[in-house]
Amino acid sequence: MRYGLALALVLGAPPAAAQSLAARPEDVATIDGVIKAFYDVISGPAGQPRQWQRDSTLYIPRVQFVAMSVENGKPVPAVMDHGQFARAYNSAFVDRGFFERETKRVTKRFGNIAHVFSAYEYRATEQGPVQGRGVNSIQLYWDGTRWWIASATWDDERPDNPIPAELR
Repeated sequence: MRYGLALALVLGAPPAAAQSLAARPEDVATIDGVIKAFYDVISGPAGQPRQWQRDSTLYIPRVQFVAMSVENGKPVPAVMDHGQFARAYNSAFVDRGFFERETKRVTKRFGNIAHVFSAYEYRATEQGPVQGRGVNSIQLYWDGTRWWIASATWDDERPDNPIPAELR
């Protein structure tokens, strides 16, 4: 699930040119590091600001987040950029507390691209009851020095949409 910081974007500029804050090397050196940071930056107790600037360093400019839901029996995507995501979710995360953790992952890599299916569960407190589960679909690429998240799409588990066996 993802975020927002206004970035100075130049059409055709390489991703690094648009970053206003350098990424932590441990966040972007490996796929494991990126996925760990992906969950870490949005998790925290009620009242704790989220790490939106750190979060913004994980993504390419114009990254797209797609939150899937169902209305009247039909799939509905909510498409957001990083800033829209942060504005849409920040209050809920900070007001109520939000801890999302990865429960299982399937990674496929070909050359400099990778796809990660990452099952998750979330809670309001770190040790509280699980409030929901789902799957993040994350597209990444390697630029020769670091990993970038190009997009993230997620869908929550529902009675008619269980977590697949390979991600349990």
